Amino acid sequence: VQLQASGGGLVQAGASRRLSCIASGRAFVSYTVAWFRQAPGKEREFTAASRYGTGRTYYSDSVKGRSFIFRDNAENTVYLQMNSLKSDDTGVYYCNLNGPRGVYWGQGTQVTVSS
Repeated sequence: VQLQASGGGLVQAGASRRLSCIASGRAFVSYTVAWFRQAPGKEREFTAASRYGTGRTYYSDSVKGRSFIFRDNAENTVYLQMNSLKSDDTGVYYCNLNGPRGVYWGQGTQVTVSS
């Protein structure tokens, strides 16, 4: 499985941004998909996830209510819609698949929020 993330860039505080991550291969529907982010000088941290099967979503407290993860299983794509962006949202965002054949990471896409 290979993951290709996109959608990052420079945005102003308060704006919205949508990240995308396309997965190669089959059985995307069998994987829990997630986004993690790594702020400058910090550890990579969990941001959002969508569980396989139920599609139940989970969010970190820092993005809850402002960001939304959703998936298109037909297109093997997971999205992260980020609203009301803050400077603390700056970082490299990584998509992640966790499922029957292992754990996979995308290459990351940089989001920089200017205040």
